[in-house]
Amino acid sequence: QAFWKNRSVFLSGHTGFKGGWLALWLSELGAKVHGYSLEMPSNPNFFSEINLEDRIESSTIGDIRDLDKLISAMKTSKASVVIHMAAQSLVRESYNAPLETFTTNIIGTVNVFEAVRKAETVEAIVNITTDKCYDNKEWFWSYRENDSLGGHDPYSSSKACAELISSSYRKSFFMKSGTHLASVRAGNVIGGGDWGKDRLIPDLFRAIDTGKTLRIRSPNSVRPWQHVLEPLSGYLMLAE
Repeated sequence: QAFWKNRSVFLSGHTGFKGGWLALWLSELGAKVHGYSLEMPSNPNFFSEINLEDRIESSTIGDIRDLDKLISAMKTSKASVVIHMAAQSLVRESYNAPLETFTTNIIGTVNVFEAVRKAETVEAIVNITTDKCYDNKEWFWSYRENDSLGGHDPYSSSKACAELISSSYRKSFFMKSGTHLASVRAGNVIGGGDWGKDRLIPDLFRAIDTGKTLRIRSPNSVRPWQHVLEPLSGYLMLAE
């Protein structure tokens, strides 16, 4: 708590499921959270249910592809830590909207890093990607950080690109300026306040509520579930 007390944090994607939980946790630690995100992704949603806007320092509704607005918000925040979570994060949606997926996850990430360079107050950046960024070889064992990046679907591919962008900005700009940048690859999370579409646990409860049969889209897939607070604790420790 001593590290986060009164520390200014710029958090993209704060209206989402994981972003909302992280904004809440940071505010409980005493941080001054400045959120930047699209409108709430569902109705109901975690952000509104817990009145998160009243708990954080500021909440800007904006698209990370809007560079000028993003730069303005980050400069105003005077943040020393940036946690970038905003993304188009659904695999099936990436097939329906590949252009939005690629521009949000690639150009949006570049814009966040450019805004950091303009702000000149940031000491550390944590860029949230995904375990889907690896070239999926359908093997039994877990992937390691030095395995090949790849991705068959647009979402996975775009997140592999975000990893390459992180490496490029780290070596080209941030090592020289003294700004620390790391990326984090988390898997499937569950927890309260998730009303997202195409997600197994919310789908289960929607089926119970409506009395409909639950459809399992990929019954042969094994999912390494983790509670939402598990990866978030890792993000916080890494930022520290």
